[in-house]
Amino acid sequence: MSRDIQLKERWEKVVTFLSDKFADGEVLDLDAIIYLIGVQELGKINSEFKKDEKVNLMHIAICKLLEPYGYYEFEFFDKEGWPHYKVIKELPALKAGEQSVLMKEAIVNYFLEKEIIN
Repeated sequence: MSRDIQLKERWEKVVTFLSDKFADGEVLDLDAIIYLIGVQELGKINSEFKKDEKVNLMHIAICKLLEPYGYYEFEFFDKEGWPHYKVIKELPALKAGEQSVLMKEAIVNYFLEKEIIN
Protein backbone atom coordinates (compact mmCIF):
# COMPACT_ATOMS: atom_id res chain seq x y z
CA MET A 1 0.00 0.00 0.00
CA SER A 2 1.43 3.38 -0.92
CA ARG A 3 2.29 5.80 1.83
CA ASP A 4 -0.27 8.36 0.57
CA ILE A 5 -3.11 5.83 0.50
CA GLN A 6 -2.22 4.58 3.98
CA LEU A 7 -2.09 8.15 5.33
CA LYS A 8 -5.48 8.92 3.76
CA GLU A 9 -7.07 5.80 5.28
CA ARG A 10 -5.61 6.47 8.71
CA TRP A 11 -6.62 10.13 8.53
CA GLU A 12 -10.19 9.06 7.81
CA LYS A 13 -10.09 6.80 10.90
CA VAL A 14 -8.98 9.75 13.05
CA VAL A 15 -11.64 12.07 11.61
CA THR A 16 -14.38 9.46 12.03
CA PHE A 17 -13.33 8.63 15.60
CA LEU A 18 -13.20 12.27 16.72
CA SER A 19 -16.28 13.37 14.78
CA ASP A 20 -18.35 10.58 16.30
CA LYS A 21 -17.03 11.26 19.81
CA PHE A 22 -17.13 15.08 19.87
CA ALA A 23 -19.38 16.33 17.05
CA ASP A 24 -22.29 13.89 16.84
CA GLY A 25 -20.89 12.62 13.54
CA GLU A 26 -20.52 16.07 11.96
CA VAL A 27 -17.15 15.97 10.21
CA LEU A 28 -14.47 17.88 12.11
CA ASP A 29 -11.91 19.84 10.11
CA LEU A 30 -8.15 19.95 10.64
CA ASP A 31 -8.28 23.03 12.90
CA ALA A 32 -10.94 21.47 15.14
CA ILE A 33 -8.84 18.32 15.51
CA ILE A 34 -5.74 20.36 16.36
CA TYR A 35 -7.80 22.23 18.98
CA LEU A 36 -9.00 18.95 20.54
CA ILE A 37 -5.41 17.69 20.75
CA GLY A 38 -4.46 20.93 22.51
CA VAL A 39 -7.23 20.42 25.05
CA GLN A 40 -6.07 16.82 25.56
CA GLU A 41 -2.46 17.90 26.06
CA LEU A 42 -3.44 20.62 28.52
CA GLY A 43 -5.53 18.08 30.43
CA LYS A 44 -8.35 20.47 31.30
CA ILE A 45 -11.04 18.59 29.40
CA ASN A 46 -14.18 20.13 30.89
CA SER A 47 -13.00 23.75 30.89
CA GLU A 48 -14.31 26.74 28.97
CA PHE A 49 -11.62 28.70 27.16
CA LYS A 50 -11.35 32.32 26.07
CA LYS A 51 -10.47 33.14 22.48
CA ASP A 52 -6.77 33.74 23.21
CA GLU A 53 -6.61 30.51 25.20
CA LYS A 54 -8.07 28.63 22.22
CA VAL A 55 -5.26 29.99 20.05
CA ASN A 56 -2.77 28.89 22.72
CA LEU A 57 -4.34 25.42 22.79
CA MET A 58 -3.80 25.09 19.04
CA HIS A 59 -0.19 26.21 19.51
CA ILE A 60 0.31 23.56 22.21
CA ALA A 61 -1.07 20.91 19.87
CA ILE A 62 1.11 21.98 16.97
CA CYS A 63 4.22 21.93 19.18
CA LYS A 64 3.32 18.49 20.55
CA LEU A 65 2.54 17.13 17.08
CA LEU A 66 5.75 18.44 15.53
CA GLU A 67 8.01 17.56 18.47
CA PRO A 68 8.83 14.10 17.05
CA TYR A 69 9.93 15.81 13.82
CA GLY A 70 12.54 17.82 15.73
CA TYR A 71 10.89 21.23 15.39
CA TYR A 72 9.94 21.74 19.03
CA GLU A 73 11.00 20.45 22.44
CA PHE A 74 8.97 20.44 25.62
CA GLU A 75 10.44 22.80 28.24
CA PHE A 76 8.17 23.01 31.27
CA PHE A 77 4.67 23.42 32.68
CA ASP A 78 3.88 26.87 34.03
CA LYS A 79 2.15 27.45 37.38
CA GLU A 80 -1.29 27.16 35.68
CA GLY A 81 -0.34 23.81 34.16
CA TRP A 82 0.13 25.04 30.57
CA PRO A 83 2.96 23.28 28.71
CA HIS A 84 5.67 25.39 27.09
CA TYR A 85 7.86 24.35 24.18
CA LYS A 86 10.98 25.85 22.66
CA VAL A 87 11.77 26.00 18.97
CA ILE A 88 14.56 23.60 18.03
CA LYS A 89 14.56 24.31 14.31
CA GLU A 90 12.43 26.52 12.12
CA LEU A 91 9.71 24.95 10.03
CA PRO A 92 10.53 24.92 6.34
CA ALA A 93 8.57 27.17 4.01
CA LEU A 94 5.68 24.97 2.92
CA LYS A 95 2.75 25.59 0.62
CA ALA A 96 -0.70 25.34 2.23
CA GLY A 97 -1.26 21.82 0.87
CA GLU A 98 2.13 20.67 2.14
CA GLN A 99 1.39 22.12 5.59
CA SER A 100 -1.89 20.24 5.64
CA VAL A 101 -0.22 16.94 4.73
CA LEU A 102 2.47 17.43 7.38
CA MET A 103 -0.13 18.14 10.07
CA LYS A 104 -2.34 15.22 9.03
CA GLU A 105 0.68 12.90 9.11
CA ALA A 106 1.67 14.22 12.55
CA ILE A 107 -1.91 13.79 13.84
CA VAL A 108 -2.11 10.25 12.50
CA ASN A 109 1.20 9.43 14.19
CA TYR A 110 -0.09 10.96 17.45
CA PHE A 111 -3.16 8.71 17.37
CA LEU A 112 -1.10 5.66 16.38
CA GLU A 113 1.23 6.31 19.33
CA LYS A 114 -1.74 6.60 21.68
CA GLU A 115 -3.10 3.35 20.14
CA ILE A 116 -6.44 4.94 19.29
CA ILE A 117 -6.15 3.89 15.65
CA ASN A 118 -4.05 1.24 13.93
